[in-house]
Amino acid sequence: MKKIVALACGVCLLGGIAKAQTIQSKFGVDSVKTIENASIYSEFLKQKNYKEALPAWSYVFHNAPVFQTLTYTKGEDLFIGLYKQTKNRAYIDSLKMVYDQWIQYNYINARFGEGYIMGKKGATLIQLGVANDQELKEAFGYLDKSFEMEGNKSHPITVQVLFFAAGDLMKKDMLTRDEYINLYMKVSAYVDRALKYSKKQAAFKEMKGRVDGMFFSSGAADCETLDRLLTEKYNAAPDDLDNIRSVVSLLRRNECEHLALYTTVAEQLYKLDPSAEAAYSLATMFMKRQDWDKADSYLQEAISKAEGETSKGDYCMRQAQLKLAKKQYAEAKRAALMALQCNPQNGAAYILIGKAYAAYANNYGEDAFDHASVFWAAVDKFNKAKKVDPSLADEVNKLVSSYTPHFPSKDEAFFRSVTEGASVKIGDWINETTVARFSK
Repeated sequence: MKKIVALACGVCLLGGIAKAQTIQSKFGVDSVKTIENASIYSEFLKQKNYKEALPAWSYVFHNAPVFQTLTYTKGEDLFIGLYKQTKNRAYIDSLKMVYDQWIQYNYINARFGEGYIMGKKGATLIQLGVANDQELKEAFGYLDKSFEMEGNKSHPITVQVLFFAAGDLMKKDMLTRDEYINLYMKVSAYVDRALKYSKKQAAFKEMKGRVDGMFFSSGAADCETLDRLLTEKYNAAPDDLDNIRSVVSLLRRNECEHLALYTTVAEQLYKLDPSAEAAYSLATMFMKRQDWDKADSYLQEAISKAEGETSKGDYCMRQAQLKLAKKQYAEAKRAALMALQCNPQNGAAYILIGKAYAAYANNYGEDAFDHASVFWAAVDKFNKAKKVDPSLADEVNKLVSSYTPHFPSKDEAFFRSVTEGASVKIGDWINETTVARFSK
């Protein structure tokens, strides 16, 4: 009798092992049912009939977990669709279950590792909308872990959502300013590297703009905080070019060139690598000190060494601003035109040329009419700025409203035989043809 019982138990154990092994096989416990149910839920998902797709998908998910990656990607679609239709947060929990099992069996497709899946989990939870601060913190944790695991291979959506979530957490005092700044430096290094090596330059440029915009409007990066954090960062690797560039960029972007730290790192950068960027870093420092000649010298060096049109255009614009400040109006225009050669859509360059014209007005010609006529050319440039860059519309409209009253009057024009709408040549270095308009 004892032998019979023992034999029966052995059979049960063997059966359990066999079943466990079958579940782990490609087609699960029943290959026919697995293929049949996969076909059923796929058809329903094509129709966005999520409710009918659920039972068939559920069979494959529970009984053939290593069947195919589509089980998990379609599971995403399924529960995202159900949640959007019903707003029932129970489907969010189901979605988490999908990601967790996908991580467990991620070996079925080497393209999608644990870090990648965790990033999708965090990003999707935030994009669907978190219910409370704790859920935000949870999703941030997934994203942060993903970024840590994937590094430079991270998906850009994961990294961008991570940084935006960090900003929300900082506002709620659930993330310190130091943590936020340190994360920004990591994210910024990731984007900068992508801009060097990725084929998707436009997408990463947009990403850089969004990340930088959020960081510099967050209020976290005051000069005192940056001085403390970046001094430690610089001292940890004072001969590491990438480290120095990161420190210089952060200080410059936050207008902290007055700090002693900035002087140290800018000079060290130029010493180790006298590149365009290094020369520009020194130029901005001397501009802060109002040492215009040294600033101009380093700006000219930066322009001559610049490799990309974007950087060269930035350096030319900075030189144009310096020339305008020094009241060297013709030189300001020359530098702004160089910036426009690099980027014809640079509306700020047209605004600067217009301001240079207006500032020179009293030096042009022989009488009040000649002086006032320069404002026609100035306003033309302001309007051109708005045309190439509509985002400048508010600034341009204010400038036009401010300078239009300085147009010549009809009485002044009468004695010069100039009628409204007539073509008028403005000479000297301005060298523009404009249209006569009168003040009211």
